[in-house]
Amino acid sequence: MAHRFLLSTNRFSARFAFIFTVSLSCTYLCYSIIFCRSTIMTNQGYEGKRCPPSKNAGGKKLLGKLDNCASLELRSALDESAAQRGSSDLRDQSKAPASSGSHWADMKLRNMSVAQKYGNKKLPNALIVGVKKGGTRAVLEFIRIHPDVRALGTEPHFFDRNYDRGLDWYRGLMPRTLDSQITLEKTPSYFVTREAPRRISSMSHETKLIVVVRNPVTRAISDYTQTLSKKPDIPTFEELAFKNKSLGLVDASWNAIRIGMYILHLENWLQYFRLSQMHFVSGERLITDPAGEMGRVQDFLGLKRIITDKHFYFNRTKGFPCLKKPESSSQPRCLGKSKGRTHVQIEQEVIEQLQEFYRPFNIKFFETVGQDFKWD
Repeated sequence: MAHRFLLSTNRFSARFAFIFTVSLSCTYLCYSIIFCRSTIMTNQGYEGKRCPPSKNAGGKKLLGKLDNCASLELRSALDESAAQRGSSDLRDQSKAPASSGSHWADMKLRNMSVAQKYGNKKLPNALIVGVKKGGTRAVLEFIRIHPDVRALGTEPHFFDRNYDRGLDWYRGLMPRTLDSQITLEKTPSYFVTREAPRRISSMSHETKLIVVVRNPVTRAISDYTQTLSKKPDIPTFEELAFKNKSLGLVDASWNAIRIGMYILHLENWLQYFRLSQMHFVSGERLITDPAGEMGRVQDFLGLKRIITDKHFYFNRTKGFPCLKKPESSSQPRCLGKSKGRTHVQIEQEVIEQLQEFYRPFNIKFFETVGQDFKWD
């Protein structure tokens, strides 16, 4: 009897131990699942809170610090940008499909958005330094299409009028950019400002300089036309351009004439910069072949050729190329009302006298830069 009772007790103990072990295992499994899920969700929420964008971090530096953070927009945008720049399939942009225009427009907007959130304000890598009435505004507007360029829209006149405000003030004017982007500004009067080359060189010896040049006679007439629209009572073009018209003595002290003596200004720049740091854009070709001229500008800046023929159309009313309408905009982008203004009519004899005056300056300029702009 005692033996049977003992056997029954052992069986009950074994069953109890088995049931207890199974229950404990199930409880542990459920607890593990619930705990892991809670940890993952908590970490995700915590990561988003503990990783605010750093105000002093550029795009690529920021990526290293936010490796586990919720900066997916920044990483995806930069990764796509790098992939696009490095893709051998897109080297020939002239063969890109028609839909690629909207792709690059979207990429530009995305890069701008990311730069505004995570970028830094940096001193410019490149400057459009001249010349007035040569086509500098067109170059600025056209190059701003590029997703890897961020440009200041207004002319800061730092190196000619506001230099005493200091580099910190100048940097504060710039748009925010990522490390992979170029910061650009344009002030055409820099080219003829004596102190500008030395001051820019003091900022950076490696600054890239873009100079937009145009037939100096046409440029002078355009310059005068702009002034006349603001000051209708000024003397005639002929009175300002000549000391003695009958003798053909040109007044080289008049600013509209002096600007077109390009070689004299260039010699000042070459005391501080290598010629290889300067790129000369033809104002005439910028009108007849904007894609070709902008292709060379992109090459000079070390950018992929994204701006191509598909971005332009010729506006016959203005006599200038305009940017085609991106899908995100309701209308094309043309230069302002002051561009394409009808020039004052000048006698052919006056034009020929000025051409003769500029000829020796032009020849030396062509020889120095290694380009013949064919202004005669």
